[in-house]
Amino acid sequence: MKYYIKTFGCQMNEHDSEIIAGILESAGYQPAADLAAADVVVVNTCCIRESAENKIRGYIGNLKACKYQKPGVILAAVGCMMQQKTIDGLLKRQGRHLDIVLGTYQQHRLPEYIARVLAGEGPIVDISEDNQDFPDELPSRLSSKYSAQVNIIYGCNNFCSYCIVPHVRGRERSRDFAAIMSELHSLAEVGVKEIMLLGQNVNSYGKDWRRQGQADAPDFAELLQAASQVEGIERIRYMSSHPRDFSPQLVDVISDLPKVRDYYHLPLQSGCDRILQAMNRGYSTADYQAILARIREKTPQAAVTTDLIVGFPGETEADFQQTLDFVAGCRFDAAYTFLYSPRSGTPAATMAEQVPLAVKKERLQRLVTLQNSLSLEHNQAYLGQKVQVLVEGLSKNNPDFYTGRTASNKIVIFEGRPEQIGQLVDLTITGAKTWHLEAF
Repeated sequence: MKYYIKTFGCQMNEHDSEIIAGILESAGYQPAADLAAADVVVVNTCCIRESAENKIRGYIGNLKACKYQKPGVILAAVGCMMQQKTIDGLLKRQGRHLDIVLGTYQQHRLPEYIARVLAGEGPIVDISEDNQDFPDELPSRLSSKYSAQVNIIYGCNNFCSYCIVPHVRGRERSRDFAAIMSELHSLAEVGVKEIMLLGQNVNSYGKDWRRQGQADAPDFAELLQAASQVEGIERIRYMSSHPRDFSPQLVDVISDLPKVRDYYHLPLQSGCDRILQAMNRGYSTADYQAILARIREKTPQAAVTTDLIVGFPGETEADFQQTLDFVAGCRFDAAYTFLYSPRSGTPAATMAEQVPLAVKKERLQRLVTLQNSLSLEHNQAYLGQKVQVLVEGLSKNNPDFYTGRTASNKIVIFEGRPEQIGQLVDLTITGAKTWHLEAF
């Protein structure tokens, strides 16, 4: 039998799909070339924003055609969107044709549930919120031969007022240290050179064990140190980190690890203290600035990127101006900017003073204009510099050229050769754009 996976959402979801593929292939399934060739279709869902959820609803609705054309096909929907308390309504309105519905921590049971559906049982719905029994070691089908993602912690305890993640991913549970290290060594053995450590809040790694009395439990800094010792792994990145848990000591450790130190992603969300408090972020702009100052003191060559939300409920023009001023002072290399999107079940969704969409869009444009100018300035500083690039393959926008990333996660477009894919090559930067560098 053949399977097809459609993935929506973040890097965590992308890696979840790699694990689902690994689970299915371990059970004897093979990947299908396209949707029409599949015997099992899996939709890996996301609910972080309303726009994503609307796309998924439409996609699931359109799968009815698969049942008409191929009645024996098994349709499964898994992941965050399925974990929501409102999922019953969705299934009654748009998902009656689904055979299997699984939450965020039941994907490993997919082969079992497929067999049960084939035996005449169904539909099957399993959306248990408990992640404590989720296996620490599961097979994974790598989407790249040279770069891989590795889960280190599941769930989130932060409960930012705008975020649905803790409600659909459960509480924090650190993955077994030995299982992580075993996976890293296995990845290195098959030629992986870059790893991305994944979690809703990676720098909370080990805190759940210490709360349970394991005083000597490893923390995120120790995990980074151990990962850096894995021979063959050349670069280590992580996503995401939370400023509330990003200590000066962690910066000091990272600054001594050449495989890690040149890139920080530290989500700010707002440059206004009043809004940060309403978001329940747990830090002030002064706290954030102190971390940023420490990073630039210890690793001045490092690139720093961030996330920003525009139009949070109650955000005034004065509040937004504070964000603009703070971003101008921080001088980020890049920022991922988003309009605030109400998510049902979060405190922010019911807050008064929801900002009109037109105002949010206008503010977002001003923020993007500011950040683009800063990003271009940072990239222009690379002109004439020699950088080491991990070659990823052909450029998606121009297949006549190749693309890769520097240690600081800068995209570089250059004239390359097929045999360079997956290799570290030295290039001299000759051009700088807002979102990438060039080496021609």
